[in-house]
Amino acid sequence: MPFPEEFWWGTAASSTQTEGAAPCADWARWEKEGRAPPSGDGNGFATRYGEDFALYRDHGLTHHRLSIEWARIEPREGERDHDAVEHYTEVLKAARAAGVQVWVCLHHFTLPGWFSDDMGGFLDDKGLGYFWPRHVDFVAETFGDLVYGWKPINEPVAFAAAGWLAGLHPPGRSDPQRFAEALRATHLANHQAWRLLRSGGRPVVTIHNLSPLFAAADDQRTRDAVALAEEVLWRSWIRAQRDGVLEIPGTAPIEVDDMAGSFDLIGFSYYSAHQVTAELALQPYPVGARVGPLGYSPWGEGLGICLRRLAEELPGRPLLVCELGVGTDDEEWREEILRDSAAELESALGDGIDVRGCFFWTGVDNYEWLHGFDVAFGLFDRERNPRPSAELARSLALR
Repeated sequence: MPFPEEFWWGTAASSTQTEGAAPCADWARWEKEGRAPPSGDGNGFATRYGEDFALYRDHGLTHHRLSIEWARIEPREGERDHDAVEHYTEVLKAARAAGVQVWVCLHHFTLPGWFSDDMGGFLDDKGLGYFWPRHVDFVAETFGDLVYGWKPINEPVAFAAAGWLAGLHPPGRSDPQRFAEALRATHLANHQAWRLLRSGGRPVVTIHNLSPLFAAADDQRTRDAVALAEEVLWRSWIRAQRDGVLEIPGTAPIEVDDMAGSFDLIGFSYYSAHQVTAELALQPYPVGARVGPLGYSPWGEGLGICLRRLAEELPGRPLLVCELGVGTDDEEWREEILRDSAAELESALGDGIDVRGCFFWTGVDNYEWLHGFDVAFGLFDRERNPRPSAELARSLALR
């Protein structure tokens, strides 16, 4: 079946990746310590946003997810940067004028240094219970009339794993117990944001990073490792959505009644599948498939697996692909993966799965965290030249 006329085609990005690290963000400190490449001004979106929105609209990509950077609008606790607030207001107005609907993310990996470095972020009771809700309220009251929808926290599992397990992002820890506590706190923060944003009449969506998981070997240790990875990546938050009980392995269960059925759409990012080893290492899947510069193997069929699993485990819930992309310099490969992924979306719709849209990661090539500007994800390069994949996106969106 063809994609429905109301299907949302769009792009997604974050503030740090498109505007560069905010001076008072924890990521700015990370860069100064030499733990990540300098982000500079990102891909220049802060000054070229009008041009970018027109580019997206002309390719039928009429939805865009961006992040309003907390460290820009509140660089120090209780101190608002009115110029930054005005800047984001102008960005949102420009999107509306261009005919692009904006979805706002409140936290995409980076946080104000005063909140994360000095206070402890979501792991601090006051941080989770007071400063974060205060920020969510401020963003909703200040920008809500210009926003189409909300995606409060980007990829809770990826955020917690990078910061507290792999040590690749602030705070740079490698502590499984603190990872479990950080993940639980991040899920709770996401839920708090939904509670506060739902009254504004705009849809509120999750962004869970999802991958099909396969055992790297047929032995009990490996099966146990897969089960643990499944709990973290899939089952814990699905159980919370279904039963109102949040239980991360290594933490006590928490009953949060209104978690059951929360959020208007179940959104997720998808890039690849993984096989899991007995040591809980993630390896590329399918075995022998081509591996990209980020170490994983993009696989269109995995998107269909994710969509069907969500439809089965959370029946009746509308789904949204919040991120879908390929980091590569091989444009033919990018087109192949995106075309295969589009076929999986079309097949899922044909089977009656309620998929509302797909956002490509990303529009214009941006800063890619530990890889700097070396990995190209964009439908357009940093000079705003369209790649063939942009024409593929146009053909999907406008057919």
